[in-house]
Amino acid sequence: MKPLASRVKAIAPSPTVRLGNLAKDLQAQGKDVVNLGIGEPDFPTPAHIVAAGQKALTDVAMTKYVSSLGLKELREAIAEKSKRENGIPAAPDNVLVAPTKHCLFLASMALVEPGDEVLMPDPGWVSYDPIARLCGGRPVPVRAADAEGFVMTPEALAEAITPRSKVVLVNSPSNPAGSVYPEASMRGIADLCKDHDLYLISDEIYEKILYEGRHVSPASLDGMFERTVTVHGFSKTYAMTGWRIGWLVADKPLVKEIVKVQEQTITCVPGFVQRAGVAALTGPTAPIDKMVAEFKARREVALQALAKVPGLEVHRPSGAFYVFPRVRAKLPSQALSERLLTEGHVAVTPGAAFGGAGERHLRISYAASREAIREGIRRIGEVLAKVEAGPPGARAPARRGKEKGKGVRAATGPSGSRRSSGTSLRSAACSS
Repeated sequence: MKPLASRVKAIAPSPTVRLGNLAKDLQAQGKDVVNLGIGEPDFPTPAHIVAAGQKALTDVAMTKYVSSLGLKELREAIAEKSKRENGIPAAPDNVLVAPTKHCLFLASMALVEPGDEVLMPDPGWVSYDPIARLCGGRPVPVRAADAEGFVMTPEALAEAITPRSKVVLVNSPSNPAGSVYPEASMRGIADLCKDHDLYLISDEIYEKILYEGRHVSPASLDGMFERTVTVHGFSKTYAMTGWRIGWLVADKPLVKEIVKVQEQTITCVPGFVQRAGVAALTGPTAPIDKMVAEFKARREVALQALAKVPGLEVHRPSGAFYVFPRVRAKLPSQALSERLLTEGHVAVTPGAAFGGAGERHLRISYAASREAIREGIRRIGEVLAKVEAGPPGARAPARRGKEKGKGVRAATGPSGSRRSSGTSLRSAACSS
């Protein structure tokens, strides 16, 4: 038989999906698995949003095809939100409604030619690299690791730019580390995009899950709207992961081209789902405020529990619902994650899934109950102790200087972000 398309062979199977399947197998065997890997809120979708979706199902028009751009009332609500909250000069014609991950794919398909370089943070979300490859682009990882406070600095980005560079991708608050880009960093990145005539894709899905700092949308900065695609959605903020709805905002000529890809792939997001989106954006904010406050409290629960686990170094997240500790144990993160699952029955995401700079890390999600967070981290500590002890009868390696007797060391990155002393965390996710 003839070979499959090279674009598919250029991407690897998802290690997070593999671990997710292992977790399900263990649960099917009756094992008590604590899941700290999944990247979705464990809260129900707010009742007023569900009610709007249910009501829309009684409207025959909302069960038929709708505009590929999205319902007018939803695009109006998104444009209004973008102007009021983000300072983006958006009108309804600047908005396209699609699942958030699909928005990233649509934008990449419209912007990236074969061989074009797509510059992205390393570590960064697991799907950035494969999406670039599927579009024929060349992913270029830009270090955004521990020393940088998990922020892709303008200095690091400048060193990575070449004549083949076409698109820069940013994510704040970030997955996997929960870092929030300072305004100075975002302005520096924007200046580089203008100086080198680059497009910018800004993934802002965690905008509302913010504890410290201020969210800056690069499309709001001078001279950036015309070259920026802002990607957002309902999954994280409104606990609507299964509804599969998000949006992008871009200059009208760019939206006109991007919608062609939508028309030839999924056509449109179901109308009744979009009606629920209208309710989310225009309805009460109390359920969202309550959820974010609980995530903030869980962050402290996680950090306190991690402080009791030796051999971890963690950046204190300022947003999202993940921690991304560096692990002292010299075991590849994929192998370590599998041991945590098979021996400790706790699911986390291997850091290597997020890029080369993520190796020796674990992503831990605190989108779980406080009890699950405490128990899962306790299990992580037990397995890490066994890993460091080595095989039965093996001599434990001597610890050096400042690591001796410390669970985590405090550190401050160049962006002023603080790494909390004595903290760590674990997490695993499938598509998040």
